[in-house]
Amino acid sequence: MSSVVEVPLLSAFDVRKHYETPAGTLEILRSVQLIVRKGEMVFITGKSGCGKSTLLHILGGLDRASDGKIFFDGKDMTEMSEKELGKLRSHQVGFVFQFYHLLPELTVYENVLLPTLIAKKPNRIWVKEVLKRVRLWNRRTHYPSELSGGEQQRVAIARALVNRPAVVLCDEPTGNLDPETAASVMSLMNELNQQEGQAFLIVTHDEEMAARYLRSYRLQDGVLLQGQSKVPAPDTIIQNKPV
Repeated sequence: MSSVVEVPLLSAFDVRKHYETPAGTLEILRSVQLIVRKGEMVFITGKSGCGKSTLLHILGGLDRASDGKIFFDGKDMTEMSEKELGKLRSHQVGFVFQFYHLLPELTVYENVLLPTLIAKKPNRIWVKEVLKRVRLWNRRTHYPSELSGGEQQRVAIARALVNRPAVVLCDEPTGNLDPETAASVMSLMNELNQQEGQAFLIVTHDEEMAARYLRSYRLQDGVLLQGQSKVPAPDTIIQNKPV
C-alpha cells in the first residue's frame, strides 16, 4: 500500500532576486530553499536590509523572483498571471505588516470587513467573531487614530485572518511595539494558529523570540540557514506543531 505524501502549503526552491543598478547587479537573494506546511509557525530572522521583507513579498505574490520556483499548495506561482496572483492573495494569503496599514477613514469594523468585500464574500457574522477573538469587538466603532499601537496591530491581524487564509505572512509584526505588547501580540498569534490551523510565516529581528520555536531560520548572505546559532533549552521551545 502506497503512503499519501502531503503537499507542502508553501515551498520555495532556489529562489533568487537581484536588481540592476548603475553600479551593477545588486543580489538580494542568492538561493533560498523553504518549505512551510499547513498549520506551522515558521520564523525568519536576519540583519536589517538582508532581504527578509523582499523574500516575504515574493512568497506572498506581491513581487516576482528573478529566478527559482515557488509553489502554493502544489500550484506554481511563478507561472501565474497577475490576475491569478491577485486572486490567490485575496483568498489564500493574509498579510500583517509592521506599520499596520489601516485605512484611517474607516472604523475598526470596516477595516476588517473590507477584505471580505474585495473577495466578494462579505460575512458580517464572521467579522464579529474575528474581532471578538482579537478582543476588539468593544472597539469596533473606533478609528485607528483612537487606538494604541497594540490595538492597531490586533486589527491588522484580524483583517489578515478574516478571509480564512491558509497562510498569514507577517513582516516584523511586533517591531513597533513595546516588549509587553509584543508578547501579547505573539501570544494572540499562537492562540489563533491553534484555533484556526492557519500557517504563520513570521519575519522578525527578534532572534530570542524566534529561537523558542521549532521552525526558525536566519537569512544571511541571501541564503536561508536552518535554526539559530544558539540552541535553546528544551523546556523553552514552543512545540506547537511538528517539524
